[in-house]
Amino acid sequence: MGGEVKLRLEIKRYRLPLRVAVRTAHGVMTEREGVWLRIEDEAGRVGIGEAATLPWFGTETAEEAEAVLRGMGEWVEEEVLRELPVRLGCVRNAVEEARAMMEEAGAGDGKDVEREGSETKDGAAYLSVAALLPAGPAVLEAIGPKAEAGFRVFKWKVGVGDLTDELALLDDVCAKLPEGAKLRLDANGAWDRRRAEKWLERCAERPVEFVEQPIAREARGAEDVLRGLAEDYPVEIALDESLVGDGDVERWVGAGWRGVFVVKSGLAGDVRGVLERLEKVGAKVVFSSALETAVGARAALRRAFAWKGERRAVGFGVWPLFADGRFDGPAAAPFVRREDVERIDVEALWNALN
Repeated sequence: MGGEVKLRLEIKRYRLPLRVAVRTAHGVMTEREGVWLRIEDEAGRVGIGEAATLPWFGTETAEEAEAVLRGMGEWVEEEVLRELPVRLGCVRNAVEEARAMMEEAGAGDGKDVEREGSETKDGAAYLSVAALLPAGPAVLEAIGPKAEAGFRVFKWKVGVGDLTDELALLDDVCAKLPEGAKLRLDANGAWDRRRAEKWLERCAERPVEFVEQPIAREARGAEDVLRGLAEDYPVEIALDESLVGDGDVERWVGAGWRGVFVVKSGLAGDVRGVLERLEKVGAKVVFSSALETAVGARAALRRAFAWKGERRAVGFGVWPLFADGRFDGPAAAPFVRREDVERIDVEALWNALN
């Protein structure tokens, strides 16, 4: 398409109540906000994308996303959509996913358009999934049913309660894990260096796969502290909130980061470029949910299936998430099937949202 081509742009703001409140170190979430956009060209090809904004994570707000998109009017030149400000990472991602969906629809017109995410290097039909565990003492009751369902990778939200209380729970949590299981700890940047060191010391002899974002990206000297912790302790550290800004991945790759990169595709802005860079250096990548709806989940999971590097359990064991189950992604299970991802009908979801 050339720069003169105009697309019809429609916007829907969503605010969906969660089935159960989600507690993290950033607070308690009871609803999910974001924006869906729909573009259509003159040939009638349609693309839909989701700006699953998380301002406490470092993204733009839903209000900003909606205002920018509505300010473009009903018809917008494609080139304008390509040149959105870098700070609007979620909106840029939504546009990219909508354009990819629209171009894929063009394959039926005789064009050779690769279905990104539809194939993997070995044709895998499944990806393993990590089960999301609740914060605090409720974790102990949640492990058993998840283990019986077949999960073998578990993600526990920490940094929510008192440090001593949470540390005391760790051995109880590990004792309830099935044999051979792995535990991921997600602190969401809640600790300072001293607290992080206490946790990493405790984790050294336990089945902890990695500790995710122990230090907030906004903390003074955060990058130096994270690199120091990674060098001083045997447990791997994963970056999450530290990767939300434009150029963050490139900076960490350039610094020689050997830990894990947690990729929330919907928040990554230029996610295609980010993944190409990570693949080039053979980075350790874990794809993770941003608590998006099925619209964003379809795009994110397709990218996870397309990843050509080492595959680790994806962090998409979050559903059922919404009070209205129509907007959930694939049900939380030990594995997610590619066919279930491809079956998500985003046009039907668009029509279902009031």
